[in-house]
Amino acid sequence: MPQTRSLTYTKLVAAMAMWGGTWIAGRVIAQELSAPLAVASLRFALAGLVIAGVMLATGGNIPLPQGKREWGLVWALGFFGIFLYGLCFFFGLQHITAGRGALVVALNPVVIVIFAWLLGKERMNPRKALGSLIALAGCLTVIGNGDPLALLHGTVGIGELLIVGCVVTWTAYTFIGWRATGLFSAQATTLYASFTGAILLGLAALVQGHIDLSAWSWRVWSGMFFLAIFGTAIAYTWFTEAVHKLGAGHASVFINLVPVFAVLQAAVLLDERLGLPVLFGGLLVIAGVWLTTLQKNSLEKTA
Repeated sequence: MPQTRSLTYTKLVAAMAMWGGTWIAGRVIAQELSAPLAVASLRFALAGLVIAGVMLATGGNIPLPQGKREWGLVWALGFFGIFLYGLCFFFGLQHITAGRGALVVALNPVVIVIFAWLLGKERMNPRKALGSLIALAGCLTVIGNGDPLALLHGTVGIGELLIVGCVVTWTAYTFIGWRATGLFSAQATTLYASFTGAILLGLAALVQGHIDLSAWSWRVWSGMFFLAIFGTAIAYTWFTEAVHKLGAGHASVFINLVPVFAVLQAAVLLDERLGLPVLFGGLLVIAGVWLTTLQKNSLEKTA
């Protein structure tokens, strides 16, 4: 039905806006707290509770993983997709603006396609190769703050390298998640990753110390709740619904909107201004990703 399809598109675009907003929330938290890991742990613990509540409310159950293989996948999901990604995300945002960070991470689908080809899970063709090169050139321009050769010159800072770490860890999470969804539902996979990642982040937060919840400002608390409720539980659910109704390829094209929303929200809410070379690099990333992923495969996921 046209109305149902329109509602699906509306929720899909809203989900992309929420994912764009996670960069603004993350930047605010990273700027206010020198030790942001407790926030990250609470984010995924809360998100896991919301997802579990939705699963139970919709008549489903929450089966526990069985055997060493399943438990190994569950902890690998939490380690790469939540724990390591969270470390790179929050500590990277202490050094780099939200808009630039989102433009770098927009490279994710291209990296996934390249690794799928290297692992023999997907064929490479001229269109994908050209798109990958365009996106890579754009990403190097964004990382170098306008200079695509900055990485080769060794003039890239720790913040940029940590955000590149987000791309690497998310790629690992995607391939592990692809194996996991052969055993668990999409919601269960996200639930397990959220809880195991929250445990690992919580342990890291205890080691790091400096946890004083009473010292958190309203901005930190609101950012944490936004990340958990909107950026994780709601956005992921709406994206999953869109994949079911529109197909993975159709729905995943909208992921290109995430860095656009992030840059726009960062400009309005954080007064961030990106230079023209960085914006041009961002456009190259988005164009390259679009060209590379015209035909999405089952490995390419988001969260």
